[in-house]
Amino acid sequence: MAAKYVASLAQRPVGKPVSVVQLAAALEEPLPEQGTPPAAAVEEWLSRAEPGIVASAGPRYFGFVIGGTTAAALAGDWLASAIDQNACLWATSPAAVQTELVVMRWLKELFQLPADWVGALTSGTSNAHLIGLAAARQWVGAQLGFDPARDGLSGFEPVPVVCSTATHVSTTKALATLGLGRSTVRQVPAPGGVIDLGALAATLQTIGGPAIVIANAGEVNTGAFDPLDKIADLCQFHPGGAWLHVDGAFGLCARLCDRLAPLVQGVERADSLASDGHKWLNLPYDCGFVFVRNPEALRSAFSADAAYIAPEPDAGWDPTSHMPELSRRFRGLAAWCAIKAYGRIGYRALVERCVGWADEFGRWVQTTRSLELVAPVSLNIVCFRYIRAGLSTVELNALNRAADAALREDGRVFLSSTVWQEKVALRAAFNNWATGPEDLALLKAAVQSVARNLEICND
Repeated sequence: MAAKYVASLAQRPVGKPVSVVQLAAALEEPLPEQGTPPAAAVEEWLSRAEPGIVASAGPRYFGFVIGGTTAAALAGDWLASAIDQNACLWATSPAAVQTELVVMRWLKELFQLPADWVGALTSGTSNAHLIGLAAARQWVGAQLGFDPARDGLSGFEPVPVVCSTATHVSTTKALATLGLGRSTVRQVPAPGGVIDLGALAATLQTIGGPAIVIANAGEVNTGAFDPLDKIADLCQFHPGGAWLHVDGAFGLCARLCDRLAPLVQGVERADSLASDGHKWLNLPYDCGFVFVRNPEALRSAFSADAAYIAPEPDAGWDPTSHMPELSRRFRGLAAWCAIKAYGRIGYRALVERCVGWADEFGRWVQTTRSLELVAPVSLNIVCFRYIRAGLSTVELNALNRAADAALREDGRVFLSSTVWQEKVALRAAFNNWATGPEDLALLKAAVQSVARNLEICND
C-alpha cells in the first residue's frame, strides 16, 4: 500500500479542499468492541481518509516550506518503527544514542559548524527553538545570579528578548512556553524581511544587562537573511552580554553551496541554532535539530535525577539531559540513512536544483503581465501575486484570495498564501528532492489557468 501511494505522488492531485463535515462523516464511528484484522484495518483507514490526504511528499507541493521524503530516509524510518527503540537513554538503546551522536557530528560537518557544539535531534524547529532558548534563559539567569530551571522566574526582572518583526511564530511560542512571555519581546523593524541593524543596536543600548537576540537565517515569507555576522558583532560587544539564537529552519542549507554560503555567514558565531530535517534535508516527519555553544547552559535547563534513570557505569550519552522529552522516537535512523545515501555532494546538488527552480519561476513571474513579485527571490521561495490594472489594494487582495482558493480547487499544485507588507500574496517554496522540469511547467500552467478563469489578461 505504501509503495503504491509513493508511486502515485507524481500523478495524483496534490490536494483539494475537504470540509470538516465530509471528513468527519468518513472517519467518525463508535469505539469498536471487537477488533478487525490488522491488514484490513490499515486498508480501511486509507480508503476512508483519502479525501483528506495531501500529497505534501510529492514534487508538486510548493506550500509552506515542506520537503518530501527521500527513499533512503523512508526506508530508515520504516526500520525505526520496526525495531521500535526509545532514544531516551543509553540504557534504552545504545544503538539509537550512538547513531544520533554520529548524525549530529555529520550535521556539524555538513554545515561547517563548530565541532564542540552540543545538541540533539528534535521533533522540528519549534522544539529546537524551545531547547535553544531554554539554554539562553539559563545563561541569562546565571549572569543575574539565579537558576531559572531551579528557581523559576517569579520575583525576577523579565529576561530581555530582542527580535525582528519578521521572526517566525514558532519562536514566540517557545518564549511563551518558557515563561519569558510574548508581550515582553522587543521587536525591531525588518524592512523587506531583514532586521534593521540600527534599530537593533539602539534597542540593545536600552538594555543594561544580559539579553537574548533572535536572528533569521531564511525568513519564511521571502527567504531573506539577517546579516548574522553584524548581529554577532552587536551581541559580542553588548556591555551586558547577549546570547544570539538563530532560526535556520531551512535557510541553514544555503551553507551547502559556495554562491549561497555568504547569506548565512556568521551562523558559526551563534550561541544556539535551530533547524529542520523535514524541510530541505527531505527527512520524514518529524525531525529537527538544535545546537548550543554552551554545554552547561543546555544541561542545566533539562537535567533531571531519579533512581530509575540513573546512568550505569561506563554508559554513554543520555539524550534526555539535553531536551524536555524522556521517551522519544529513534528519528536519528532516517537521518543517518539519508546522509549516508546522498552525502555532502548529493545534498549540495539538491539545494542548487531547488534554488534553480525558484530562480526560473521568479523570472517567469517577472515576465508574465498578470503577475508580479512581491519580494526579491533570495533563496528558494518565490512570493508573488496576481495583478489587474485599475484595482485598489483592497481589490487586489480579494483577487489573490480568490486565486488562492482557485489553485486549491484545481488541485494540480499546492501553494500557500500570506500577507506581506499588507499585500495578500502566494508563496511557492522549492525544497522537494523530486521536483523536476515537468513539475515546474505544471506549476506555471496551473497559475496561468487560474489567471484565465479569473479573467486576468495573461498575454
